[in-house]
Amino acid sequence: MNFSYKNILENAYHEIQQKDNDGKIATYIPELAHVAPSKFGAHMTCLDGTSLGIGDHIEKFSIQSIAKVLSLTLAYKLVGETLWERVDVEPSGTKFDSLLLLETYKGVPRNPFINSGAIVICDILISQLDNAKEAFLHFVRDLSDLPNLTYSDKIADSEKRTGFRNVALCNFIKSLGNIKNDPDDVLDFYFDMCSLEMTCQQLSHTFMFLANDGCKVSDGKPIITVNKSKRINALMLTCGFYDESGEFAFRVGLPGKSGVGGGIVALYPDNYTIAVWSPLLNEHGNSCKAMKLLEEVTTHSEMSIF
Repeated sequence: MNFSYKNILENAYHEIQQKDNDGKIATYIPELAHVAPSKFGAHMTCLDGTSLGIGDHIEKFSIQSIAKVLSLTLAYKLVGETLWERVDVEPSGTKFDSLLLLETYKGVPRNPFINSGAIVICDILISQLDNAKEAFLHFVRDLSDLPNLTYSDKIADSEKRTGFRNVALCNFIKSLGNIKNDPDDVLDFYFDMCSLEMTCQQLSHTFMFLANDGCKVSDGKPIITVNKSKRINALMLTCGFYDESGEFAFRVGLPGKSGVGGGIVALYPDNYTIAVWSPLLNEHGNSCKAMKLLEEVTTHSEMSIF
């Protein structure tokens, strides 16, 4: 680990840790309401194999929508460019669970990272795979080098009990012809996908393939092509934070993805990945402290994709 990165990460962490805990936990998923609001961790993994963690970086949390990047990766790998006939690549400018633009665009979600887009991705995977839930889990186990990774029944069941808006999204898209399978099956997979739990350390390791031209760092195995990796990174930069994506690009300047469990993973291609967790969210559903820490890291390192 570069010594300056170590100092920058530690200084940013301690500075932000001392600030007020603004934001709110995502209590609309009841199981997430039990997380202590003071939790705060970060972990950076570099392409040379060195890494640095601080705070609660080895405590598991629900990665939620961060998993949408992984489901997109698998779907893109399986069906290639025809994917974009079912889901667009434009920033939505609306909340992550908005129905507003679906009718305008005839059931084609604006991008794969809003809920409607991720639901369509799940539908594509169900059509492509004999057992999408098992195949996706196997895919993420391989990426993360976590052979015992599994879905969280507690979190998935909590979402299934309260996810009425996602049910509405799926059925509305079905009515417009862009869901091919039974909505109940699609939603069951979607809720399980979002229930995965990882630590900051594990999450930063998992996403290293997107900082390494689509190849795993641990064994060099190609996951996706360089071109597909580039396009997924572009989507993370422009759409990874819902209606706050422009703000994240402006302040942090890295491709990244957030989840309402309070996690954010970001990456600097050919350099590093960094995962940050703090469960208190701003009004856009993104972690307040995680965004601030990432801004500090790229500002003081003077290294971003720009």
